[in-house]
Amino acid sequence: MQEQQHLYPQRKKRLSTFIPLNGPWRNIFDTLLIIVGSFLIAVAFNLFLLPNQIASGGVSGISILGDEWFGWEPAYTQWAINIPLLIASFLLIDKQYGFRSILGSIILPLFVYLTSHWEFPTTNPLLGSLYGGIGVGLGIGIVYRGRGSTGGTSILARIVQKYSGLSYSLCVVIMDAIVIIMAAFVLSLEQSLYALIGLYVTGKVIDAVEMGLGYSKVAYIISNQTEPITKVILADLDRGLTKLEARGGYTDDQRTVLMVVVGQNEVTRLKALIRSVDPGAFVIISNAHEVLGEGFKRGEHV
Repeated sequence: MQEQQHLYPQRKKRLSTFIPLNGPWRNIFDTLLIIVGSFLIAVAFNLFLLPNQIASGGVSGISILGDEWFGWEPAYTQWAINIPLLIASFLLIDKQYGFRSILGSIILPLFVYLTSHWEFPTTNPLLGSLYGGIGVGLGIGIVYRGRGSTGGTSILARIVQKYSGLSYSLCVVIMDAIVIIMAAFVLSLEQSLYALIGLYVTGKVIDAVEMGLGYSKVAYIISNQTEPITKVILADLDRGLTKLEARGGYTDDQRTVLMVVVGQNEVTRLKALIRSVDPGAFVIISNAHEVLGEGFKRGEHV
C-alpha cells in the first residue's frame, strides 16, 4: 500500500493544539469524567425516571421496582446491589475490571441520594423516558470515556459472559430485559413499554458520546485520472489523502484507489472537483463516526 502524507503539503507542521494526557494526568482526567458522568446519571434518574416509574433496565431500574414494591430508598438499593457485585468482580472476573468499577459503583448511589430531593419537571412518562434516557446515556457515555463503569448489572453481565460463553452485548440485553419484564408485573405493561423507549434512547446517546456527534465522510475514488484528482483535492479542497493499491476484480488490472476524509459540508465540493476532472469516476462515500490523528482537523473542527 502506497501512502501519501496526510498533512497538507503547503503547510508547516503545527505544534499540537492539545496537551496529551498521560500517566497521572490521565488518571485524574478519567476520575473527573467518572464523577461527572455519575452525577448526570443520578440527576436524570431522580428528575425523570424515578418520578415517572421508568424502570429501563440495570440496577437503577431494580431500585425503582424496590421503591414501588417495598418503599426502599433507591440509593440504598443500588448500594446493596453494587457492593456485592463489585466484590464478585474481583473474585470472578479480574482485579483490573474491579478497580475500574469501584468509583462509579459507590459514587453513583451517593449522587442519587444527594439529589433525591430535587423537584422533578414532568410527570409525563413519555417525556420522562425520553429525557431520562438522554441523561442516563450521556452520563454512561462520559463514564465510558473515562474508562470506568457504574457497576451494577454490567458486572453481572461480565460474569455471565465469562461462564456462559455468550457475547457481552447479549448478556446486557438479557439483564435489561429481565428488569423490564419485572416492571410489567410490578408496575404495568404500559410502564414497561415506556422503559423500552428509555432504554433505546440511552443506547443511542451512549453511541453518540463514544463515537462523536460530528459525522465526517470518507470517500473512496476509483478513476484513471488519479493524479489530476489528487492535485485538485490537495490544492482546492486543502485535504490530505491516501493512495491505496488495488486490483480490479474483473480485469485483474493494477489500479490506485484514493481515500480522503472530509467534513459533511465539504462533500458537495469534493464531488464537484472529482466530476470536473473525471465525470466517469467511481466514488463511494460513507460515514466516518470518528477521525483521529493529525492532518484532518483544522483548528478545532471542520
